[in-house]
Amino acid sequence: MIDVQDGYFRLAGRETAMVLHVNESGRLEMVHYGGPVALSDAPFLRFHPLLTYGTELEDDQGNFPDHEPLAWSGLGRGDFREPPLEISFSDSAFTNEFLYDSHEILEGACPMKGLPSGRGEGAQSLVIHMKEAARPLDLDLVFTLFPDEDVIGRRVRIVNRGEEPVVLDKVMSTMMDLPGRDYGLLNLTGTWNREAHPVFRKLAVGRTVQASLTGASSNRVNPAFALYEKGAGEDRGRVYGFNLIYSGNHYASVEESPHHFYRVQAGINPEGFSWTLGSGETFESPQAVMTTTDRGFGGMSDHFHRFINKRIISEAWQDRDRPIAINSWEAMGPRISESSLLKLAKEGRDLGMELLVLDDGWFQGRESDTAGLGDYSEDAKKLPGGLDRLARKVRDLGMDFGLWVEPESVNPDSDLYRAHPDYAIQSPDRTPILGRHQLLLDLTRPEVQDYIVDQVNGLLDRLPISYIKWDMNRHMADFFSPTCLAGELAHRYILSLYRILDRIFGTHPQVLLEMCSSGGNRFDLGMLAYAPQIWASDDTDPVERLTIQKGLSYFYPQSTISCHVSAAPHSQTLRRTPLPTRFNVAAMGVLGYELDLGRLSPVDKKAIQAQTAFYKDHRSLLQRGTFHRRDDLPDHQEGFAILSPDRRQGVVLMAQRHLDHAGPAYDRLKVSQIDPDLSYLVRSRPQKCQLARFGHLLNYVLPPYLKGDSLPVAIVGRHMALDEEEFEGQMTGRALREGIFLPDQFKGSGYDKKLRLWGDYGAQLYTIQALPEGEGEVEGESNDNE
Repeated sequence: MIDVQDGYFRLAGRETAMVLHVNESGRLEMVHYGGPVALSDAPFLRFHPLLTYGTELEDDQGNFPDHEPLAWSGLGRGDFREPPLEISFSDSAFTNEFLYDSHEILEGACPMKGLPSGRGEGAQSLVIHMKEAARPLDLDLVFTLFPDEDVIGRRVRIVNRGEEPVVLDKVMSTMMDLPGRDYGLLNLTGTWNREAHPVFRKLAVGRTVQASLTGASSNRVNPAFALYEKGAGEDRGRVYGFNLIYSGNHYASVEESPHHFYRVQAGINPEGFSWTLGSGETFESPQAVMTTTDRGFGGMSDHFHRFINKRIISEAWQDRDRPIAINSWEAMGPRISESSLLKLAKEGRDLGMELLVLDDGWFQGRESDTAGLGDYSEDAKKLPGGLDRLARKVRDLGMDFGLWVEPESVNPDSDLYRAHPDYAIQSPDRTPILGRHQLLLDLTRPEVQDYIVDQVNGLLDRLPISYIKWDMNRHMADFFSPTCLAGELAHRYILSLYRILDRIFGTHPQVLLEMCSSGGNRFDLGMLAYAPQIWASDDTDPVERLTIQKGLSYFYPQSTISCHVSAAPHSQTLRRTPLPTRFNVAAMGVLGYELDLGRLSPVDKKAIQAQTAFYKDHRSLLQRGTFHRRDDLPDHQEGFAILSPDRRQGVVLMAQRHLDHAGPAYDRLKVSQIDPDLSYLVRSRPQKCQLARFGHLLNYVLPPYLKGDSLPVAIVGRHMALDEEEFEGQMTGRALREGIFLPDQFKGSGYDKKLRLWGDYGAQLYTIQALPEGEGEVEGESNDNE
């Protein structure tokens, strides 16, 4: 709820509260953001500096702006920390100071025009109207409370009431000052094939910045980040989480002042940004979202995951299971044919897959990535019956049909570019910079928007398509467009992209859109407002994916993370990993496969049939359950758990991310979040170990003249594998919270089907199921959960 009293504003969720105050000078102070407090507590939580000496500037009310913890600040009026807003006026002045004028409380989320934002059923919005002290400019600070998820949205709306235009050089969506707690910073960094690696660092006096200039939210640094107090862990400690519902160049900074307040702000990257605001015009910033908890990183993730699943993902795909896909790319690349695709679809269907995705290579001239992009005519040699016949035949096999497109780019070697070179973003006085042999289309041009919408809508209207993979494979450069000033191009591009996606998928809400940008180059809340899932990385090596998926899980739910099982050795790392590990890791998100199914051995096909059956049995839980990470494991291991909201069911992953050691230590399965008062049945998912992993050791059980790498052993290995880790037990939730011992790993001799035959990069899934009341009770204890 939002309540107001004596110049104080409180936005209170289930376990959090934000308190603001209009001080004597009209500036908006940040009084409190943390645990739930009463409005009557506000005066005692407020910090009001009383300085009697020194060189600090004070205003005519005796206040000291540079010492105040503020929720919004100006430039050139005594606050020497980083300002959230920079404006150039026609007379070359740049000082700005916005002071409180009035406020209103509205039901709902105040949706924006042209920008996605959190949906508002059950939400409330506080709009604080502020006026520039000396200029005809209005500024609205819009706070939206999502109480059930303990998330607050913040954005800014600026209106030019004067006759002269002004230039906005910097507009942050949010700014707040937090009292010092010896904070550290968590953010996600990386590059292509190595996205979303979590980085933890200690902050110090000064400014720490994370930003993107690629035109997208970027694989270099994700817009999401968190502050955490010293000693915070998965289930303990104060953590603040921040994100931006935006898909373009972003900026965030954390500045620790000499007075030990932390100024946090986030919004559009001001580098290369300049927006001319004419008389009577309005500029609206993207919506930033934030949450806080004293339940550590796990509590922050829980808030954000629930918010995204309920407030960001389209209503058509909320609480809806995602299909298991087989994607053609790693199976055949662009060298496709109708017969090979139908064979892949039939093999996928027989192995339990539900959706064939035709990736790159289906349109005319697309033998490599050097030509054809921008055109939508099917290649008649590859698809003599066109997409129509292929899609119909795939559907007749009992599979859904999906298609890859890359609508935002064009190859110079294409019919589109030859007819309309002006459609591409390029500087008239420079040789254009190519990325992957392509240029970006100028989405700010209405005719380009119409072309993309007509082409993609034409496919969706004509074909039985249930899924689209939307790719974008280059960064933005050559900032020039005849439609706008260069400083406006990057932001107008993103606004135009949102408009295009609205026009296409607003009329096709049942089509599942998966967003991709060279993997995870555009994994952000803006894209998730249109695409319920995003391809996390082109790297499908499960050892790498453990880090990538873990990093994303801090801020994004597993229902949004697209994960595929591929062939080993992996094309990204040349690492050979066991098939069970590839599935076990991919099952922690939206499962798919991306390999030539015809090359699989009978034993691997049988294993994949068991994998897809297991995933379907647990799909709703795996995609939308509550996600937890373990932080008590050694560096070479990783552990995730996904629990149902009532904590009666769960699936737990234990994985070995590094090379194995001789005589590995004992391991424990620990689920700290399980209900201690219930009893559970815990089982390992049945999986097998390939004979080839044993090499010459097979001579201990096979005739000694057979070599471990001989043809007879290879033939037998295609049809037979060894059972591993047959584990089952009943125990209380208290035991699981303490940690139960798992069976031994292989320690250098002997075979037993109860052993964990992990070796290098091994992994296992365990299912947890609460027992009916009265079963599995321990003497002297009760399982009554009342």
